[in-house]
Amino acid sequence: METQVIMKRKLFGEEISQQSKTTFFSANDLVIAGNRYRVANNMPMFIMAEWFRKESTVEFMQALEAKFGKIKTSGRGKGAKTWVHPLLFIDMALAISPKLKIEVYSWLFDYLLEYRNNSGDSYKRMCGAAYIRISNKSLFKKYITETALKIQTACKVTDWQEASQAQLKLRDQIHNNIAILSDVMTDINQATRLGIAKTLEAGTK
Repeated sequence: METQVIMKRKLFGEEISQQSKTTFFSANDLVIAGNRYRVANNMPMFIMAEWFRKESTVEFMQALEAKFGKIKTSGRGKGAKTWVHPLLFIDMALAISPKLKIEVYSWLFDYLLEYRNNSGDSYKRMCGAAYIRISNKSLFKKYITETALKIQTACKVTDWQEASQAQLKLRDQIHNNIAILSDVMTDINQATRLGIAKTLEAGTK
């Protein structure tokens, strides 16, 4: 999937943003969440700029860059975020609090981004199969919009950026089933209804 999507994760009541394409995390979001924890535990505020200037941080960043290339990007203007490589993100989390590190470390091993990207690829397959099958091409945009809403309802999602791993996996399966049925059925709407129904039915077994 080529489009960059911002995923959201919860940490100490705050949202942590992650880019789906680069997998980079927002360092700013981590600092906000981390300082919320530190203040609640009578600890001094963590200053990101000071941490980036530390000799140990600079050395670690140089080692990461040697292996992975670009590991930090910063936007410009008010409200711009600093995005960092997952390993640098974990190092920052450790500097803020060992408790934070335990939480964010597990994020590297979940499949949230994988399912988000798979869902994007399967969406393209579904659209391609549906476009070939639909007789009146002028109705394609309407069909896709309505189908996307039906899938969102079936997955019980209000905002895809906050969808769970299970919800993203379900969407991926629905996309693929609709694409398969569109190849063999002449009625595209029936293929959609059946694709959703069969996926949900399989999920309850």
